[in-house]
Parts: sequence; C-alpha cells; structure tokens
Amino acid sequence: MMNFVVKTIANAGALAVAVWLLDQITLTGDSTGKKVGTLLLVALIFGLVNFLVKPIVKLLSLPLLILTLGLFTLIVNALMLLLTSWLADKLDLSFHVEGFWTAVLGGLIISIVSWALNVVLPDRD
Repeated sequence: MMNFVVKTIANAGALAVAVWLLDQITLTGDSTGKKVGTLLLVALIFGLVNFLVKPIVKLLSLPLLILTLGLFTLIVNALMLLLTSWLADKLDLSFHVEGFWTAVLGGLIISIVSWALNVVLPDRD
C-alpha cells in the first residue's frame, strides 16, 4: 500500500512539473488546496491508465517499438497523457492537455521527473 501512495505522489509531482513547464497543459482551481486535490486525482487516473491500458497498447505496438528502438514509447506515453486528460474532462476535473505534441513533450517530462522522484522516494510496501 505504501508503494502505491509513493508512486501516486511521484506521479502528482511529475504532473505538477509538466503543468509548470508547459503552458498548454493546464490545471485550474479556485485555491491551492483545490489544485492539489485535483492533481492527486489526476495522478490516480494517470496511474490507472498506465496500469490498465498502457501494457495493452505496448503489446499491440510491439513491432513499432522494435522498429524504432523504443522511441515509439514517447508516442505511447503521449497517448496515455491524452487519455488521462480526456478522462479528467469526463470526470469534471480541471486538467487539460492541448494538442498531441504538447502531450509528447509532457509525457517526456513526466517520465523523467517520475523516474527521478521514484529514485529519491522510498520504495517499500
């Protein structure tokens, strides 16, 4: 359970960095507390999307992953971020990613920051 909480916090931190760095990824709210709550909910959605959908997409795109020596993973990450944005919109959360190339750059930022945070944060159950 602790590992799940740590990964969710790491995802929330990575999403916050992407929102901070890219103008076309938006997170709106009335107060800082509301923004943090929204960010945590979006991090949960992002984690679920990565847990449930991403393995299927990676399996189906395996030939492209091999052909591009793994660079197609950037596209898969962008699609997962766009799916998260779409689900957040359906759940009336104020998180939005504007455009595919923004999602590619956002996915790259989120991957790097999430990796760095998972290295720093404790990893135990």
